[in-house]
Amino acid sequence: MRNILYIIAIILLIGWAIGFFAYSLGSVIHILLVIAVIVILLNIIQGRRV
Repeated sequence: MRNILYIIAIILLIGWAIGFFAYSLGSVIHILLVIAVIVILLNIIQGRRV
């Protein structure tokens, strides 16, 4: 499950980077970034509890 979260976060970060530098989609790009950061933070928090 932990690897899946990393993969999702990386995909979201790549999508954000592509959208930010190549397209002007407005707030959708920033929403992707926020979701990726939240996933990474949840993974870090869950990793410390184990």
